Amino acid sequence: MNRTTLSLIAGATALAAVTGFAALSAPDTPGAESTAKAAAQLPVERTSLLCPAPSMSDIAETSYTSFTPVTKGTGSGGKAELRAAAQESADGSGAGGDKGKDDGQSGERKTGKSMPTSKEPGKPVTGDSSGAESPALVGTADGRFAPGWTVQQTTEVAAGTGRGLQGVNCTAPDTSFWFAGASTAADRTDYVHLTNPDDSAAVVDIELYGKDGALQSTVGEGITVQPHSSEPVLLSTLTDEEQTNLTVHVNVRSGRVGAAVQALDDKLGGDWLAASTDPSGSLVLPGIPKDATSVRLVAFTPGDADADLKLRLASPSGLITPAGNETVHVKGGMTTAVDLGDVTRGEAGSLVLTPTDRSVPVVAALRVVRGKGDKQETAFIPATRPVGTRATSADNSAKGSTLSLTAPDRAATVEVTASAGSEGGTPVSKTYTIKAGTTQDIEPPVPGGLKGRYALTVEPKSGGPVYGARTLTATEGGVPGFTVQTLPDDRGTVAVPEADEDLSVLQK
Repeated sequence: MNRTTLSLIAGATALAAVTGFAALSAPDTPGAESTAKAAAQLPVERTSLLCPAPSMSDIAETSYTSFTPVTKGTGSGGKAELRAAAQESADGSGAGGDKGKDDGQSGERKTGKSMPTSKEPGKPVTGDSSGAESPALVGTADGRFAPGWTVQQTTEVAAGTGRGLQGVNCTAPDTSFWFAGASTAADRTDYVHLTNPDDSAAVVDIELYGKDGALQSTVGEGITVQPHSSEPVLLSTLTDEEQTNLTVHVNVRSGRVGAAVQALDDKLGGDWLAASTDPSGSLVLPGIPKDATSVRLVAFTPGDADADLKLRLASPSGLITPAGNETVHVKGGMTTAVDLGDVTRGEAGSLVLTPTDRSVPVVAALRVVRGKGDKQETAFIPATRPVGTRATSADNSAKGSTLSLTAPDRAATVEVTASAGSEGGTPVSKTYTIKAGTTQDIEPPVPGGLKGRYALTVEPKSGGPVYGARTLTATEGGVPGFTVQTLPDDRGTVAVPEADEDLSVLQK
């Protein structure tokens, strides 16, 4: 007798292992009784992260920090590792000569670089890379290393276009990404980096939307990204129009990719522009540095309906409305930009966007500038999801890190834990209370006896939703280099419902 056992739990767990996050519910059938109990939150079993090629500058210096928080309910096995992806050239022609030679592993090149491989949860590991040949990375983690696995890529470029500090959290593969704040202006060089982690090719469309709507381009349609490879696409090659403020939509026809925009300015430095959270009627953009000299909001609604948004700043003392920028009108299908100047006025701040009337889905990001004259530097803050159960920031040092937390609706209490250091140190935790409608900048706790880099986890304990961002600063040659990474939920657990009855099926 052949027996085939169908388990709802096993099916959900398998889905979690592939995607890193899943939620399953019973069909809504009138008159039928649900067989599912309340979903249990279980640790994910497998996850993937993709890191874009860090720089095309010969003088770039890049560090990687990999970290998995300790999560209850995991087994004792597993691993987390990063491997080099095959690299395409910026014009999509592929890496030539010896650069493309394989070292016997699918999609992997000999790089001579140090890529971190995690050895135990709760302790970061670091690696480094230098120069223009540093590859994109494809990472996988399973077992006890999968829940909340986070990798930060930080690059210092001393001179040239995009000079300054550039940072990005390596992202999970997906099929749709929205980037508000890109540009094809003459003083900008923006690339969208596409990385394919799978065994089959991915086919991608890149759509561009300017101030008057969609930009016509056939070059951005049907871009093929080969298996286990990465391809940077220069946005200015997709259109003849120069647009200061663009919204980019990466839409994957088949397969999955990781996507990030590298925005490089001739005079204002540069940074990575991470994807905005999915289109939503209300958005939070946390962690505007208090010494920002210029802040620009770029917003886009993908539908035909216009969006009217109330604009408020969550300051240390509460929600305030910036004078002259009480609301913003976003036309359907068109990118809107609003210059907010030095909106924080020397205090911590987060931007809160809510509909004035009906809710229309919107994506948004901030371009933030610090410094003055020829010593200015740029970073980006996309709209983000709340911290949720737990958020993780992988790359921190004893100095130069600021954690920004905001509770736009209700007061909240959060626990912030500093991990052990990559080369030594004792974890330490501290609890903070964030008042309703405020943003609080905190100097994060530092592990006792810290050696090397360390990670932070943020866990809400009570109250309303919390949004967060972490800012890294490093001044070089008088230029105030900085980069900001938002802190959405690290998706360390998956909702798995339990069944009331055995769903086993017997086949003879």
